[in-house]
Amino acid sequence: MAKKRETVSPFSLSFLDIMSCGFGAVVLLFLIIKHNVDANASMTRPQTELQSEVSMLEEEIRVGEANLVRIRNTIDEVDDERAVAEGLALRITREIERIEALLQELEEENDPGRLEALKARLQELERQKQQTLAEQQQTGEDVRRFAGDGQRAYVTGLRLDGRRILVLLDASSSMLDAEIVNVIRRRNMRDERKRTAPKWLQAVATVDWLTAKFPVDSQYQIYLFNTAVRPVLAKSAGRWLDVRDRIELNGAIEALREVVPEGGTNLDRAVAAVADLRPRPDNIYLITDGLPTQGPRGPSGRTISGRERLKLFDDAVEKLPDGIPVNVVLLPMEGDPEASYAYWRLAQVTRGSYITPSEDWP
Repeated sequence: MAKKRETVSPFSLSFLDIMSCGFGAVVLLFLIIKHNVDANASMTRPQTELQSEVSMLEEEIRVGEANLVRIRNTIDEVDDERAVAEGLALRITREIERIEALLQELEEENDPGRLEALKARLQELERQKQQTLAEQQQTGEDVRRFAGDGQRAYVTGLRLDGRRILVLLDASSSMLDAEIVNVIRRRNMRDERKRTAPKWLQAVATVDWLTAKFPVDSQYQIYLFNTAVRPVLAKSAGRWLDVRDRIELNGAIEALREVVPEGGTNLDRAVAAVADLRPRPDNIYLITDGLPTQGPRGPSGRTISGRERLKLFDDAVEKLPDGIPVNVVLLPMEGDPEASYAYWRLAQVTRGSYITPSEDWP
């Protein structure tokens, strides 16, 4: 007799067990995935903070390396100056020894006149020797100090030497800004706002930096030129000033900070002032932003073309005295593409130097 087959009920105990196990597996999988997400998030936050600290340390290292390079350059410059001073002191010492030997001979020959002359010469050499030793570590930085923003007082290419140094600073209204529209806007502002124009402040800082680098035993003069030429220190036109006079040199820089840029640019009159100096300079630093806009007879009209400006430049340069290096610091002006090449050519022909510094120099 055949056995009767049992029917399967969906609500039997075995079916419910299977469903419960499946649902439990889904819940367990959900808990595992949620836990991993929380763990990854908690690990990401510390890594972000660590990355920020690493970036800060890298920036500190970069700044430290830049300062280290500047210090090494300064040490090299001081070492060079010390070597020059030591060489000069050695030559003076040998001259003293030679004169002392001559004195010994003259004492034996009993020649009073020549003996007194050599004694006077010996005293003068002794004085020079002491002065040289005292100045052995002294440079222009000892007369005046200059520190740019973040100690960025560096430059390459300029010839920082000479016995009579002339600084020609363009004080025309174009020195208010690098863009024509901003020049027009600033030109109508109060004088206090004009003096604080970033481009003009950079020009003033450039003169300040140069004066801090002048040789201690040199002389200088600072002329401003726009439509006319005048010294930055009143009543000093036509004469040289002593770098050793710290009070006067600081006064010149303070007077420069009170200047208001205005008017056009007349390079011809600036060159004429150079020719009138006696004795003539042996190094010129020209700080400007473009080609001249006026000739020897002043403005020729309300507007001027680039070709005409270049012609005015060439005419003025031809009047420069021969043999004087012209070192150009150009703060470029919008709409004057010929200026860069013209002033670079001037520096090359006169055996000077030419730079266009960044906006954050010096």
